[in-house]
Amino acid sequence: MSPLIKIKDVRHAYETASGPLPVLDGLDVTVQEGGFCAVVGPSGCGKSTLTRLVAGLMHPDAGEVWLHGDLVKAPRSTVGMAFQNPVLLEWRTILQNVTLPLEIVPDGLKGAAAKERARYLLSLVGLDGFEDKRPSELSGGMRQRASLCRALVHQPEVLILDEPFGALDAFTREDLWQTMHQVKESEPFTAVLITHDLREALFLGDQVVVLSGRPARTQYVMDIPQTTRPTLDDLYTAEAAERLATLRHQIEIAQGRAAPEEAS
Repeated sequence: MSPLIKIKDVRHAYETASGPLPVLDGLDVTVQEGGFCAVVGPSGCGKSTLTRLVAGLMHPDAGEVWLHGDLVKAPRSTVGMAFQNPVLLEWRTILQNVTLPLEIVPDGLKGAAAKERARYLLSLVGLDGFEDKRPSELSGGMRQRASLCRALVHQPEVLILDEPFGALDAFTREDLWQTMHQVKESEPFTAVLITHDLREALFLGDQVVVLSGRPARTQYVMDIPQTTRPTLDDLYTAEAAERLATLRHQIEIAQGRAAPEEAS
């Protein structure tokens, strides 16, 4: 595999009433084509800023962001995004919500082809028969599944997931983790997941990037080989426990609650 996303020495600060607030400082992240990169770090360290830079919604003060060998200078239609709040439009059916990006993306599928693509994705995530429902008629987990379909309907090469499961209960969240693996096997995309859940990062990612405290840099990278689709039982193995302990310690370092030299 070759790198699809490459973030090189990125620095960024937000302007505030009291002066610039640095959030990223020399950040380096590489995600291989077809990879699933989970990004974790202390609250407010700049994780969501990273996703906006990859999507071209923001420009770094310094450094470069590359997608497929092209320097990111503007928003890209090849990026799909899903957030913690599904933000579905109540006056549209679920099917119409899913096809919305195809009305916006240039050269997107139209008409019957757009509906067929949307129905395929809804079926893939277990929402058969709910195409004509309104968002208020669906549970939180079902709305999040629809949001995932909407992010994928235009077949993006990069899928950005900004804490999409954070507001769900534990059982629904774990169910959606398994759905994500099922979708990943059927849809060719490279994913960047922002999460505060270390178990989620381990279960979904083949790479976990730990960001330092603000201003963030790449503090630690864990590679997780995945040859078969994982099961929830895999989170309770000795190997998973060791990886989880390592990530927890790295978060403690990033929060300033442990010294870097104590890291194993």
